[in-house]
Amino acid sequence: QRQLLQSGGGSVQGGGSLRLSCAASGYTYSSYCMGWFRQAPGKEREGVAAIDSDGSISYADSVKGRFTISRDNSKNTVYLQMNNLNAADTAMYYCAARSAGDSREWWLGDTYNYWGQGTQVTVAS
Repeated sequence: QRQLLQSGGGSVQGGGSLRLSCAASGYTYSSYCMGWFRQAPGKEREGVAAIDSDGSISYADSVKGRFTISRDNSKNTVYLQMNNLNAADTAMYYCAARSAGDSREWWLGDTYNYWGQGTQVTVAS
């Protein structure tokens, strides 16, 4: 059974940092592109970052320079380090996986096959 289990998140003051983790099981993790998405109340889901199996990385403009995505294939885990958080980052965050080398845009959530359970990030201004 393929699963993505998220951990991390919580509440933080503006300017603070949080790290999200997403552990994969039940499939060949290293062969998948891993992405992070978020959805704030009343807003559409948006792509935050993605890291493909070859290590190529993409970020949304809104998080460039503040967020860092990384993966540890030995632990089947992808991370999202979030620094200098602000109120606009408040959202439910989800990790997701799709087949490596998918040529469709990384921020298209519908191209991902597997999703984590979500974790709330709240930033107090």
